Amino acid sequence: MPEAPGLQPDETVHDEAQPQDEPQPLGDAQPPEASDTGWLRVSPKYVLVEVVGSIIGMLVFVGLALGAYFLLHWQWALWVAGAIAVVSLVGIAFEPRRVRSIQYRLRADDLLFRRGIMFQRQVAVPYGRMQLVDITRGPVARALGLADLKFVTAAASSAVTVPGLPMAEADRLRDELVALAESRRAGL
Repeated sequence: MPEAPGLQPDETVHDEAQPQDEPQPLGDAQPPEASDTGWLRVSPKYVLVEVVGSIIGMLVFVGLALGAYFLLHWQWALWVAGAIAVVSLVGIAFEPRRVRSIQYRLRADDLLFRRGIMFQRQVAVPYGRMQLVDITRGPVARALGLADLKFVTAAASSAVTVPGLPMAEADRLRDELVALAESRRAGL
């Protein structure tokens, strides 16, 4: 831009009507997208689904280890069964916190999904890239009135599943996301 008369050589005048190419410093203000509000959590009943799944897995593996101990007389299998039980019980203790960490957020152009306590994952799925929105329900989730909503895009690594949604919310969200995906793809 041309320099205005009376200004120092490194100062320039910016026309307010023209967009500036340079990013403006934010200072202490956070942009609206960076705020941590607007996140929706999954149903608290989903903890029961995770606990039941963990208990079933623990019983299967402890049962296999105990079967090896009693049938094959492998002394070390008893230690393996005990270790599996302890690790599983510690994992079950963390299930409520793990479920609370699962959140999603609908924005203007995409759906954000995040989960994880120690190793956190955050994924943005653009509406225009969604190819399939699928609802699945396991037996325990079905008994509790919950469903999992899965979004599939062209990239195999970007499939996202939001678990533990109430069935009515999952249906509403599926219909809304399909409509958004169709409108975004039509604009491409």
